[in-house]
Amino acid sequence: MNDRNAGLIRDFYDAFARRDTEAMQRCYHPDVTFGDPVFQELEGRSRVMGMWRMLLGRNGDVGVAVKDVAARDHDGTAHWTARYTFGGTGRPVVNEIDALFRFEDGLIVRHHDEFDFRRWSKMALGRPVGLLFGWTPMFRATIRGRAMQSLEDFMKAG
Repeated sequence: MNDRNAGLIRDFYDAFARRDTEAMQRCYHPDVTFGDPVFQELEGRSRVMGMWRMLLGRNGDVGVAVKDVAARDHDGTAHWTARYTFGGTGRPVVNEIDALFRFEDGLIVRHHDEFDFRRWSKMALGRPVGLLFGWTPMFRATIRGRAMQSLEDFMKAG
């Protein structure tokens, strides 16, 4: 167990829970990459932090809780729960997420979140849509495309 890296993960989620994007950013290496089932691959601190700023800006009621933090010298894991109202539908979402981290120079250089896309889509978009389409590659591609376009628009406006 590497207490310093475990503390870095906790600091990140504590800042996230406070909506303190500056403190979140200080946890990331300048060359950080981020991926999850929606934002598959974002490169660089400005794009990754742009995503977090956009998501926090759109969801005023985001709640974050982290548990099961573990870290070694070069990698770490955590389980976190995001609670928010999905902006597109106004539906409540409780998303259970497993996070993987890589560390370099005392900072997070790789952050990957994994969650059940189909379960998320049922909560965010409603049972009929999520249940019928949440598993299809075309539906996932549509959601990913919209999310990336939203990020591009957000970053251009910012």
